[in-house]
Amino acid sequence: MGRRQRDIPALFDAARSGHRASLAKLLSAIERGGDSAREVGALAFPVAGTGYTVGITGAPGAGKSTLTSALVAEMRSDESVLSASNIAVLAIDPSSPFTGGAILGDRVRMQDHALDESVFIRSMATRGHLGGLALAAPEAVRVLEAAGRDWVLIETVGVGQVEVEVVGAADTTVVVVNPGWGDAVQANKAGLMEIADVFVINKADRAGTADTHRDLEHMLDLSGHPAEGEPYWRPPIVETVANTNTGLEGLAEAIGAHRAHITESGILAKRRDQRVDDELRRIIVATLEHRAGVLSEGKTFDAVRAEVAGRRLDPWQAARQLIEG
Repeated sequence: MGRRQRDIPALFDAARSGHRASLAKLLSAIERGGDSAREVGALAFPVAGTGYTVGITGAPGAGKSTLTSALVAEMRSDESVLSASNIAVLAIDPSSPFTGGAILGDRVRMQDHALDESVFIRSMATRGHLGGLALAAPEAVRVLEAAGRDWVLIETVGVGQVEVEVVGAADTTVVVVNPGWGDAVQANKAGLMEIADVFVINKADRAGTADTHRDLEHMLDLSGHPAEGEPYWRPPIVETVANTNTGLEGLAEAIGAHRAHITESGILAKRRDQRVDDELRRIIVATLEHRAGVLSEGKTFDAVRAEVAGRRLDPWQAARQLIEG
C-alpha cells in the first residue's frame, strides 16, 4: 500500500500529461477506495471542474451504449455543434459477484473508438469505495477532468436508484426510451422525468414512435412550470436510430442548447453548488455509517442492533452510542 501511495503523485502527473495507462490506474484506485482513493481525490479536486458532464440513462435494452458511441462519433466530427477533442466515457456497470469489477468491461464497449487517442472509455463498478457509486463516480469524473477531458459522458446500464443518482448529477441528463408506451411509463415511475434535460426516443424506426413522442409531450405538459420570472427549460424530445447514426446531429444540438441555457441563466453554477452540498452530505453519512459498522465501545453494529431488536435500547440511543463511540 505504501509503495502505491508514493506512486500516486507520479501517476497523477503522467495522467495530466496524457498518459492513458496512468489515468486508468488512478481510476482503479478510486474504485478500490481507501487511502489511495483519498490521495487521488485530493490531487484531482483543485484542478478539476473544467469539464462538462452529460449523463445518459434509461431502461435496459434502450440502446444506450450504441447511442453513446454514436454521440461520441458525432462529437468527434468537425462539423458537430459539440465538436470535441478530449472525451471520456464513464460506463457505470453492475459489480461482478466474483471479482467486484464491472461485468461489462471496457473492451466490449464502443470498439469504433478504440484507436482514437482523443477518446478514453472506462467501465466502473462499486468495488470497495466508501459510499458506493454515488460517491465514486463524482471522484472519477474529477480525475478525468484533471487529466484534460473536456467532456465526460456518464452512461448507466439501468435505472435503479443509484444509477439515477449518479447520472442525475451530470450537467445535462439525457433519458433514453424506446417506442412503446411501456418505456414512457417506466420513465415516469423511475423518476426520470424529474432529472431529464433531453429525451431521446432511440430505435425510432420502429412502430410506436409517434405514440411515445406524444406520451412524453403529454407528461411534460403535466409536469408543471417554474414560478413566473424563473428560467424555464422544456426538455426537447429527439428521435434517433443510433445504429445508423440517424438523428445524432439533433441530439448534439439539444445538448448544446441546454448547456447554453443553463450557463447563461446561472442554473449551471447553482446545480454545481448543489452537487457539492449533496456530495458532502453523502460523504458524512457514509463516513458515519462506516464508523458505526466497525466498532463502538467494543460492540459491532450487529450487536447494537440486537439490543434494539430486543427492546433493551431505543434506536436513537443506539445511533448515538454508535456514532459517539
